[in-house]
Amino acid sequence: MLALGAVTMMTISACSSDEKDSSPSAATEAPAADSSAVETASTPEVVEATSGSSAPTEGGSTYDEVVARGTLNCGTNGQLAGFSLNTDGVYSGFDVDYCKAIAAAVLGDPEAVTYIDLTADTRFTALQSGEIDVLIRNGTWTASRDGGLGLQWTSTTFYDGQGLLVKSDSEFQTIDDLQNTVICVQSGTTTELNLASQFAAAGIAYEPLLLTDEEAVSASFGEDACDAYTTDKSGLASFRATYPDGPDAVRILDVTLSKEPLGPAVREGDDKWFDVVNWVSFAIVQAEEFGITSENVANAATEFADSPEIIRFIGASTGDAEFASGLQLPPDFVVSVISAVGNYAEIYDRNITPLGLERGLNNLWNADVPGLLYAPPYR
Repeated sequence: MLALGAVTMMTISACSSDEKDSSPSAATEAPAADSSAVETASTPEVVEATSGSSAPTEGGSTYDEVVARGTLNCGTNGQLAGFSLNTDGVYSGFDVDYCKAIAAAVLGDPEAVTYIDLTADTRFTALQSGEIDVLIRNGTWTASRDGGLGLQWTSTTFYDGQGLLVKSDSEFQTIDDLQNTVICVQSGTTTELNLASQFAAAGIAYEPLLLTDEEAVSASFGEDACDAYTTDKSGLASFRATYPDGPDAVRILDVTLSKEPLGPAVREGDDKWFDVVNWVSFAIVQAEEFGITSENVANAATEFADSPEIIRFIGASTGDAEFASGLQLPPDFVVSVISAVGNYAEIYDRNITPLGLERGLNNLWNADVPGLLYAPPYR
């Protein structure tokens, strides 16, 4: 075990992306008398639009700009396996599939996406300035962000929680075993505050080793500069899956330190665009509930001909007046979305299941083991 005070807190310059959350203000403090207090703060501000991009003009809509441009500018992480991983310019992952889904719905082409890798420090300002149209990158929906950044979170697409990862051969089995340890944590994030709050409540003294990205964490953790690493469990699972010594060399403790609802974010006040992004997410969930997959969606009008709800959902003709959702999306946008990326189960199984994460809270509300995924009626 590393002794407290043995490690000097350090900040390492960020790479192309940083996997953790940042908040308008975040504080980390060691809770016990023998652990020095540390406090950090980071307040994202609205920045001037970068050259070639701008937020929609007053009264305008991101939807209209995306259609006119012919491509979706989607803010992603780029370093997080299973969620958004940039491999020599080829993107894959859970979040990437949601970028593709929006492009399929709005533009009819899931490949009409420009991916922009963002760090924890740049993700919100990139959205505020109009550099990106939508942020689909691990960023927790919180009250201060919703109320203070000029942004809006749409429906949650992944219910997460902060966890702790240790070496498999270590003595640490529970959170109580981490007394007087050093914990790797990314700087400028809500994770710092969660760590401080939970360890203080448990009476656990610790020293935070502040780092800025996964590469720095991986190096520090691998060199035994810290005893444990804390971030969202999805991030820990990604870290474990790509750990240089193999996934069996590390393990995630059976403890959840926080609630971390993740999902797409858009600019506040752009209701038209908010509705589009929101209902694309809902459609992916509803498709699973209806049993519509990428394999059967093309023939869904025939296979589900006896279900008026499904016929309406896929925009098939019934001989009656065409259903008008008011979303300014094509009547059959669901077919485009599901053909491109599949339903929620398909997206999860393709990207997250290989990380070893069970669906848990990300099950449908009516599953045998119920989760929190629930889509409003499409009617």
